[in-house]
Amino acid sequence: MLKRLEQIEKRYIELGSLLSDPKVISDQESFQKYGREHSSLAEMVEAYHELKKTDSELQENKAILESKDEELRELAKEELPLLQKKRDGLEERLKVLLIPKDPNDEKNIILEIRAGVGGDEAAIFAADLFRMYSRYAETQRWKVEILSSSPIGLGGLKEITAIIAGKGVYSKLKYESGVHRVQRVPATEASGRIHTSTVTVAVLPENRHQAMKILASRLLDIKQKEQELKIAEERKSQVGTGDRSEKIRTYNFPQNRVSDHRIGLTLHKLDAVIEGDLNELIETLVHHYQTEALKGQNMALQA
Repeated sequence: MLKRLEQIEKRYIELGSLLSDPKVISDQESFQKYGREHSSLAEMVEAYHELKKTDSELQENKAILESKDEELRELAKEELPLLQKKRDGLEERLKVLLIPKDPNDEKNIILEIRAGVGGDEAAIFAADLFRMYSRYAETQRWKVEILSSSPIGLGGLKEITAIIAGKGVYSKLKYESGVHRVQRVPATEASGRIHTSTVTVAVLPENRHQAMKILASRLLDIKQKEQELKIAEERKSQVGTGDRSEKIRTYNFPQNRVSDHRIGLTLHKLDAVIEGDLNELIETLVHHYQTEALKGQNMALQA
């Protein structure tokens, strides 16, 4: 890992020199390209510098432990576990930063929500989910643009497609693809019986948005139909058929509970989640998949 970090640091310094080169500055395409690469390495290099500094402090402390000065030895003894803990934390952070980035992470997204099993109640929940994502987008200062929608009575949506644009949209919302199940008493249910319905969510990188716009307006030639089929196949792999057994998450209103079945997370604050408070859910999902990627990376290194 350290050898790789040395190479990254070297590249970071090289990029810094290029960005101050008058020839590069005059070429805006190259300047922007190098600028993006330089920015993408900054956090990693900063953490690496902090790791080297902490290693140096650890070595100094270990040397002080051999000192004849008892007071200095005691101080070093107290500080040693704190420095080691700091180093361990930096090492874990760097391992995560070294995970190859998803090339789509910084892209905007196409969000597609479709009512699944459950009739009108599924359509109402589709509208609830769209509002949830829209409110979360507001907290992130993202922009939401509706491309197409099919509203029904009672404020429901048979389907809705929108672009969400902003910093790191795909990196945070890519794990929302799948079947979302709702359990609640519909407003139209006189007997108070709990109904179960489903909605499918697909999150696609923004580079597909032109095809989606064309799809919405039904102006497709043969090439565009091939693209539509490709998108449909990707969507199917993400969301399945909409059957309840394929659910990734359950929203249980009577218990004020939301459960993500992929990571075994249950939160008893559905009232806040449905209003756009998705931070805990999303951060836990991101951490889970980063941990899985780390395991895969470690296994590859050991192979």
